Amino acid sequence: MGVRAGLLTGLGSSVADCFYACVGAFGLTLISDFLLRWQGVITALGGTLVLAMGLKSLIRPQGGLPPDEETLGGIKLFFTSFVIGITNPAAILTFLFAFSYFGISEVSGWGDGSLLVLGVFLGTYFWWGTLSALTQFIKRKAAKFKLRTMNRIFGSVLCLFGVIVFLRLLF
Repeated sequence: MGVRAGLLTGLGSSVADCFYACVGAFGLTLISDFLLRWQGVITALGGTLVLAMGLKSLIRPQGGLPPDEETLGGIKLFFTSFVIGITNPAAILTFLFAFSYFGISEVSGWGDGSLLVLGVFLGTYFWWGTLSALTQFIKRKAAKFKLRTMNRIFGSVLCLFGVIVFLRLLF
């Protein structure tokens, strides 16, 4: 699937970022308060998801992907990325910090807020497009690596991120 998979994944992540941009731009304190109050639970869910993905990648059999997992469906790519993005409470804090730092704490109207959210979407989606194209380029250059080696590398990285999330929750 290549670049297409990256763009579908980026779409899910960008939609999650747009949700947080809406919270920051339109001052939706009810949602913001809920997210901050349940930050630990939301973080634990996100950490569990990342850790599970890493472990699945580590224990996948050597012989390549099973036929039904050769390519993930577009909805699954979008949804997985959206769930990971929406369960990241650091994103809401980042948006709230950035908006207050740049003086965008409450936009003057729906038009300005909508343009701000559109800008967040276009910026994050452009970033995902760039990453997808770069990944496709590297994939062509790194064709010598076996799938199992790549799964172990990326599975280990995902497991490390999942463990870091849980360690941050404890301390």
